[in-house]
Amino acid sequence: MFAPQTYAERRQRLLASLKAQGLSGLALFLGNGESPMNYADNTYPFRQDSTFLYFLGVDHAGFTGVMDLDDGTTTLFADDLSLDAIVWTGPQPSVAELAARAGIPDTAPATRLAEVLDRAKAQGRAIRFLPPYRGENRLQLQDLLGLPPAQQTGDLGLVRAVIELRARKGKEELRELARAVDTSVDMHLAAMRMARPGLRESDLAAKVTEIALAAGGALAFPVIATVHGETLHNHGYGNTLEPGQLFLLDTGAEAPSRYAGDLTSTFPVGPTFTPRQREVYDIVLAAFLAAEAALKPGVPFKEVHLLACRTLAEGLKGLGLMKGDPAEAVAAGAHAMFFPCGLGHMMGLDVHDMEDLGEVWVGYEGQPKSTEFGLKSLRLARPLEPGFVFTVEPGIYFIPELMDRWGAEGRFADFIDFGRLDAYRDFGGIRIEEDFQMTPEGGRRLGKPKPRTAAEVEAVRGGA
Repeated sequence: MFAPQTYAERRQRLLASLKAQGLSGLALFLGNGESPMNYADNTYPFRQDSTFLYFLGVDHAGFTGVMDLDDGTTTLFADDLSLDAIVWTGPQPSVAELAARAGIPDTAPATRLAEVLDRAKAQGRAIRFLPPYRGENRLQLQDLLGLPPAQQTGDLGLVRAVIELRARKGKEELRELARAVDTSVDMHLAAMRMARPGLRESDLAAKVTEIALAAGGALAFPVIATVHGETLHNHGYGNTLEPGQLFLLDTGAEAPSRYAGDLTSTFPVGPTFTPRQREVYDIVLAAFLAAEAALKPGVPFKEVHLLACRTLAEGLKGLGLMKGDPAEAVAAGAHAMFFPCGLGHMMGLDVHDMEDLGEVWVGYEGQPKSTEFGLKSLRLARPLEPGFVFTVEPGIYFIPELMDRWGAEGRFADFIDFGRLDAYRDFGGIRIEEDFQMTPEGGRRLGKPKPRTAAEVEAVRGGA
């Protein structure tokens, strides 16, 4: 939690933005509730909606906020816990106490919410809300507003105003983000030191989870800990580590404040990379460093992505796996054989920040996304601005199914040497990811350093 004034100022900025658009009525913010795993009393760990947390500052279930855009007031609707509930939870702050911590003087029982909204509807006032992503919130909106889920697209003016405010991180947020990244670095270092043949992927996943929890927070997203790095989001942990394999770890901590870290490391199961592994690793590192050097205010992140792609293509041409002009190969989309995803994404209270509000608005300012394989997976394309926090994550992946499909089709035969490529079908994948803050001078890495170069990784792995 930040100071009450922080939340009050955020709401004032949101109100000013909405009024500048000529919007009136009510803004309805649904907080998240408990979500059952397999029966009502066995719930997933509670996670508040990030926009609710950003503006209303309450990290408890069962709260709803209403901002009146005409008189500038905000009311928090919730009920204090009953004695029956306190038996199970222990004493909890009252609704009024939680509201005061967020600078909200007005509270009301949860039962009053429908009354307030019904009166607004009767008066013909607009009720604006953000697009829901949880089924239970869709049902609540249907009950409160009479809107079936298919019509719950949200208010675009509110969506855009929220995105523009949350996209630019303040000093307090940057401190929390750096805290999350520092814990994330500790997680990666522990895994690098621990990995050895005979361990299971689950052993390393458990270790990094332990560190995230011990820091007082949680995981920012499910751990990716795998010897099959060619699968971009591999959440299975059933494989045993073997000599000669690469291990890919993509994991990050969520700080107690809910701000996220997101890092990826790739390292050998043994003490050192094989010569072929190091060649590919160095190509990925070259793309990472080229992207890092290009981070400047006003530079579209799409251009940084394409620079990284060209760097990857040049390196792969040096290995004989690609051919022709690297720039032409990237323009044609041939590089997506090896890099079928985007270079990075915004980060904040969500590890993929605000993507519940629409990727086309968060990362593209409403401009259409590409439909091209690979490029369509780029989540961030807009010009970089001071205050943005985002990831940089180039990679090279050898995906046998994609190799077989494109090879059979003869696709991009002018740019890909499928004969040589076949020798890499059991290679796996490599990616390197770090988190950056955009400053007026350029990109600045968040948090403490994580091993980058092959030599730095091997120095950590030396005791394996």
